[in-house]
Amino acid sequence: MRIRSIAKAACLLGAFALLLCTMFYVMLLSNQSLDLLPRLERTAEHTILDKLDGLERQINQIAKSLQLSMQKVSQSIEQQPAVEKKKPLVNKLFPNSELFKKWGDELSKEEQKDAEHLFQLYGYNVFLSDRIPLNRTIPDTRDFRCATKVYPEQLPSLSVVLIYLNEALSILKRAIHSIVDRTPAHLLKEIILVDDHSTNDDLKEKLHEFIDQVHQQRPGLLKKVTHRKKLGLTQARISGWKAAVGDVVAILDAHIEVHKQWAEPLLARIKADRTVLLSPVFDRVEYDTLEVNPYFANAHAFDWQLWCMYESFRPDWYQLEDPSKPGKSPSVMGILVADRKFLGEIGGLDKGMEIYGGENVELGIRVWLCGGSIEIIPCSKIAHIERAHKPYAPDLAEPMRRNALRVAEIWMDEYKRNVYVSWNLPLKDHGIDIGNVTERKKLRKQLKCKPFSWYLKNVYPELDTWDDLLGYGTIQSGLLENNCIDQGPVPGSVPVLYQCHFQSPQHCYYKSNGELYIGGIKSHTYNNNRCLVDPGEGNTPTLHDCKIAKEKGFHMHWDFKQGHAIKNKDTRKCLEIAQGEDSFYQLVLQACSGQKWRIQHVIKEF
Repeated sequence: MRIRSIAKAACLLGAFALLLCTMFYVMLLSNQSLDLLPRLERTAEHTILDKLDGLERQINQIAKSLQLSMQKVSQSIEQQPAVEKKKPLVNKLFPNSELFKKWGDELSKEEQKDAEHLFQLYGYNVFLSDRIPLNRTIPDTRDFRCATKVYPEQLPSLSVVLIYLNEALSILKRAIHSIVDRTPAHLLKEIILVDDHSTNDDLKEKLHEFIDQVHQQRPGLLKKVTHRKKLGLTQARISGWKAAVGDVVAILDAHIEVHKQWAEPLLARIKADRTVLLSPVFDRVEYDTLEVNPYFANAHAFDWQLWCMYESFRPDWYQLEDPSKPGKSPSVMGILVADRKFLGEIGGLDKGMEIYGGENVELGIRVWLCGGSIEIIPCSKIAHIERAHKPYAPDLAEPMRRNALRVAEIWMDEYKRNVYVSWNLPLKDHGIDIGNVTERKKLRKQLKCKPFSWYLKNVYPELDTWDDLLGYGTIQSGLLENNCIDQGPVPGSVPVLYQCHFQSPQHCYYKSNGELYIGGIKSHTYNNNRCLVDPGEGNTPTLHDCKIAKEKGFHMHWDFKQGHAIKNKDTRKCLEIAQGEDSFYQLVLQACSGQKWRIQHVIKEF
């Protein structure tokens, strides 16, 4: 405000000075007599010019003074802290929605309703996706060594398969844009869109219009395969693989964006060894903000329920001290790249897998056992949206359990029991239909695949074999019907007696060495379980990390026979039930009175 006032004053002063100068000059000329002598005229002219020169110097000095003042004011204002404009307060209509935890403060009520509706449908922020460029730039998150690598010009051709069910159109378009823009044209044979019976209207006419636009630049690049009914993730991948004609097939989710130079490292590795199954590294795209967060390379693995997880590479990979190098992996997650013909030679994907889950672990185990290997390629990166919820089913545990049992029956030999244990199912007569496994077992014989024990020893030794388990499941009281041992509140270390609900907090595991785990069992040797302990003082049993309890010499070993007492081997006290001061029953350690317990499932008689 002050700058504008000074500028205005300077302009007025300059104009006033110019006006004075002009008037003075005219006045002098008008006062000159026509009959003055030439000498006097020359004298008068010199006088006028001298006065004008003096006036000009004064005006220049005033202008410089004003300019200096303006600079000082400007510097003063720049040094003052900036005043942030307060965002208008917007009433959040969905304060508990995962979508609005970090995003959406500026949206109107109608926009919030629209965004939340789309979020519930798709599991990610479609409202935002529809408003950002389809060909947006994503950060290059590769190790710096990747940018310096040189790949052969002659590489295998590539078929990219995108699997989707009710994907948002803008998300699918962005995936296609990224593949077309960031894959060398001479390598990209085709993009195959596999629609597992979507009901989204946007994926009909509007998608076909987009395909036609792409074909104006790249005729025939996009192919579409549509299921007449929902067949599940495995069947969709099989459909894409069967439709592909490229040398190499990359089976991807449709909610992805590929990074630059993503294809070359994969194709070069398969050119060198056609029996290796590959996966790029996934960066995480947040489902709410759609920001890309870099992930470092890790192996792909699983637990005994066959849920996917990340795992460290073997020690020799870290000894290389070069994170751009490929690393061996026990399994592969949903995104995979393979020699198309080799994938067929080892049986493709198991069409007996239903809906969702376990098919990638099955493939990973089979590749290793039947003559191939699996690697993660750090210089190939794909940005992948982690949905807040999946499109196939709200709860994936049921199809996952069924598929896990199928994998165990075909490939895991005697270790299939660990899958049953982890799902807390009986070893026999579990009542779950896993489909016909005859053909897959025949395939295993034809391929002369190795036993699963070889896999545990040479590929994934971190999986705990649980060889010393005797029994598992809930432990029920013989004194109070339908009451079970429970791990109690977490955090906390005091087990309790609770009405049987047969969920994880009540799952117990009795080992041949006398250790009794309560509240679950870990799948990996590097994880810790919680053991029942007699602290030696008082009558309250406690739970402790088994490894720490062993190091400290706690009383953690128990004599237990099915249908008999649970007695500590050191203190000779029994785990029993007694009424507390509040009249509620609780677990206590006391002199044995003959109370009995039964564990739900028995592996070996004890």
